[in-house]
Amino acid sequence: MNAAARHPAGIVLVRHGQSTGNLADARARSSHAEVVEVAERDADVPLSSLGRAQARAVARWLAEDPQAPPVPEVIVSSPYQRAHDTALAVAQELAGRGADLAVRTDERLRERDLGWWDGLTGLGVRARFPEEAERRQRIGKFYYRPPGGESWCDVALRVRSLLATLREEHAGRQVLLVSHQAVIMNFRLVLEDLDERTLLELDAREPLANCSVTAYAGDGTGLRLDRAGDTTAVRDVRVTDDPVDDEPREVDEGVSA
Repeated sequence: MNAAARHPAGIVLVRHGQSTGNLADARARSSHAEVVEVAERDADVPLSSLGRAQARAVARWLAEDPQAPPVPEVIVSSPYQRAHDTALAVAQELAGRGADLAVRTDERLRERDLGWWDGLTGLGVRARFPEEAERRQRIGKFYYRPPGGESWCDVALRVRSLLATLREEHAGRQVLLVSHQAVIMNFRLVLEDLDERTLLELDAREPLANCSVTAYAGDGTGLRLDRAGDTTAVRDVRVTDDPVDDEPREVDEGVSA
């Protein structure tokens, strides 16, 4: 078996559409609140109406634009509702164009677990867990694990495991994965063989908008980056992004990532 046959023909990573948690996060930031007010647990936060429109726009782009990545043969999603609903919207739009795609879920694509920090803004973390906030500052974003939660390294292990499964089960096929900011950035870490510093610089400089597309194409020996954080699909709908300030986004996002 040649090297190319041991990989999917392509991997397209889509961040979920705008969620009601994203909107709650923006309200919490603007009011300098300590808590992001959402009724649901993080896994159950749904898409906003705009998020659903963004998801449909991604599907139309994949189906119609010759410059887009190929239409997927496999769709796998995070089980979190905002991601799963994004994947379902893509599958339903493509079904209307003749593609019969079921959406599979895989818990390895779920959002990074923030543990005790879940649902708090950066202000809330500093107010309620000052010693942990200081420890995180010392250890750094990549290696720090909130109490009861995951570090970025933990997420990278999930990504490595999932890639092994994709090589085994979907070699030679076009795969679309719907997930979350930290997970997609860790795909970049693994697939591009990045180091900690380069990854965090990319994350700070190029935050992923809702329904942005990061894609890898087979090059005969493996997978190469084709595009990163591409928002072409949603420009006619609306591009929505997480605010970037002097606080790490994964602290501030809480349930809204």
